[in-house]
Amino acid sequence: MNILRSQICTVLRRPLYRQLTTTARPFVPPAQLVFHDNLYVPGAKELDDSTVEALVGETNEREPEDDEEDPNDDRDKPHPDSPNFYTGRSSYYDNIIELQNAISRTRGTLQRLHLLPLPEFARKSLQPMPTVWKTPEEMTTDFETNMTISRYRRVTALLNELNEYLRIATTAGYADVADRIGSIISIFESGKKEAFLSRGIRKPVLLDQHGRSYTFGKRKTSAARVWMIPVKSTHETTSDVNVEEVFGLSNEPKRSSVNVTVSTILVNNIPIAEYFPQPVDRERIVRPLKVAGVLGKYNVFTIVRGGGTTGQSGAIAHGIAKGIFAHEPETGVVLKRAKLLRRDPRMVERKKTGLAKARKRYTWVKR
Repeated sequence: MNILRSQICTVLRRPLYRQLTTTARPFVPPAQLVFHDNLYVPGAKELDDSTVEALVGETNEREPEDDEEDPNDDRDKPHPDSPNFYTGRSSYYDNIIELQNAISRTRGTLQRLHLLPLPEFARKSLQPMPTVWKTPEEMTTDFETNMTISRYRRVTALLNELNEYLRIATTAGYADVADRIGSIISIFESGKKEAFLSRGIRKPVLLDQHGRSYTFGKRKTSAARVWMIPVKSTHETTSDVNVEEVFGLSNEPKRSSVNVTVSTILVNNIPIAEYFPQPVDRERIVRPLKVAGVLGKYNVFTIVRGGGTTGQSGAIAHGIAKGIFAHEPETGVVLKRAKLLRRDPRMVERKKTGLAKARKRYTWVKR
């Protein structure tokens, strides 16, 4: 075992160059070299002119001419327009760099105008300027690259910072700075900005020439159209004058007269007490008038369709609340806190396949 180990070590310790055989080029004395115009053929005698011309032509064919351009030569290629050419997303990174430069220049301008850094209380008092950026699909076309979520967040973060500087410049009254920032932001704003910002804003209910309001209420599958008109107060004048009351000769205590206005609520041209016999439904309809404190101040006429008594009463109450807000906008805060201006989204859950109702199952029977 030791002998084999010693032989292996001996072989491994031998230099590698000893194991390789080399072939030496034969030595040619200088006197035997024949030169013909910088061309020599070792070990050859004097060559004739035709042989020399053939060798020179072959040499010239192998060497490219200086005037011809080598397609594999990188030194003759033009320089790329963008330093981000070799990143694979040069347009994306170029736009990122431009936004960063715009933010840096704007920040420096606001700092020279002593508008930055801004205290927290001053930042809260800035003019709100909401905006809507383009979708990732739209920015994919602008940036000429696939706009992933991380890239989209990076772009929108820079745009939000630029929009914050626009709010500062607009509130401070520097129109030239605001115009320059706005020209950059407008490139990335969505074309559906106005429609998106107008969502959730209720259209104002207009009163007609008679002071009536027309509103629409919904609940479950019921829909109600509601007309509301203020009650005209009538003061009754009597010619009978009590002399004792005028001169204070009456022993009965004086009672102050209270003018109570009587309003009417008609549902499908039927009084409310007849159309809704259940007190719960009537209370649901009158509740917006009680919460706003205008009970007896308006006459209400409604046309309701669909659903049952609960859905119809809820639809009428929704329409009445919207009508009160149209006549008296100052009651909006109270009505919103009572959640009367918001449509109740609760609906009957649909029946499921294989079940008796929406969630009720059939009784399990073993046999």
